[in-house]
Amino acid sequence: MGAFRPLEARSVRWRPLQGVGLEYLTLAPENGAIVARAVTIGTFEGKPFGARYKVVCDANWTFRELKLDAVNGVTLCLSSDGHGHWTDAHGQQLSGFETCIDIDLGGSPFTNTLPIRRLDLDQGDGPMELSMLYVPFDTFEPFVDGQRYSCLQSRRRYRYEAVDGAFVGELVVDEDGLVLDFPPLFTRVRGSAE
Repeated sequence: MGAFRPLEARSVRWRPLQGVGLEYLTLAPENGAIVARAVTIGTFEGKPFGARYKVVCDANWTFRELKLDAVNGVTLCLSSDGHGHWTDAHGQQLSGFETCIDIDLGGSPFTNTLPIRRLDLDQGDGPMELSMLYVPFDTFEPFVDGQRYSCLQSRRRYRYEAVDGAFVGELVVDEDGLVLDFPPLFTRVRGSAE
């Protein structure tokens, strides 16, 4: 089975399957990196949110930078060297995240693409357990979250599990590894521009 196709500039929209909201994301290769820019509004854990974010990954889909601005005034800037060393907006080392390579933004399906593309799991590969730097969209205060990914159908369907057993879901992705459907959380908004 071949790899995911090389990334070209594109935009996608998602909506939550419960409640109201919308995310609009542009994704493109830029100067040897992969850059996602998005704006999203919705409800997380019963609380409304609005945020704009930028995620930068290297060419292998390893997370490098996050800049997030929430409408409530919260700003979060994080950088990683891709080996578990994290810094804040002032370049200060952040402790407690040394096991994390990937980031997971709680209000967006986009960050599921990072481990899916980076690991490129195939059917028959065992589940891959990851420590994620998780950013919930109610507080925007990051913490470590154990997650597990398994490939159900090569470059098409993946099983996502919270290591603590709190959530299990199946993701269906497109030819770029971007979520099409992730019940009961998100679905792609299909339209003429996508």
